[in-house]
Amino acid sequence: MKRKLILASDHAAYPIKNHLVVWLKNQNYDVIDVGTDSEESADYADFGHKLGHMIDEDDSYTGIALCGSGNGMNMSISKHISTRSALCWNVEITKLARLHNDANVLVMPGRYITQNEAEEMVSVFLNTPFEGGRHERRINKIPIK
Repeated sequence: MKRKLILASDHAAYPIKNHLVVWLKNQNYDVIDVGTDSEESADYADFGHKLGHMIDEDDSYTGIALCGSGNGMNMSISKHISTRSALCWNVEITKLARLHNDANVLVMPGRYITQNEAEEMVSVFLNTPFEGGRHERRINKIPIK
């Protein structure tokens, strides 16, 4: 069964997010788009928190988020206890985010990547398993309870 995906962006990354929504649906992923719905100025935190709240409620979701630099979206999402968001700029970092950090949210910088680069990173993110082992101990130390 394919993973359930939540996608979010602000206005700066709206075109890439919309491209990814269609691309992922064409691959039969269950995609929920939490916005934004236009290129009109929008606050990344509003959409990052929507994504984060959904993962807090159901951690079987995987998140994909974009904003201009990726920083604001990543900061907003990482405030949620059930998220391990990774700001990735290339395929290599994306792969390590899954292998070593068991990231469940991929954040990308919409102003600095192409649609093709976004597709490559998403594909690697969704198809790279967590390595476990010593990394399991490390990620278990991340949440502050």
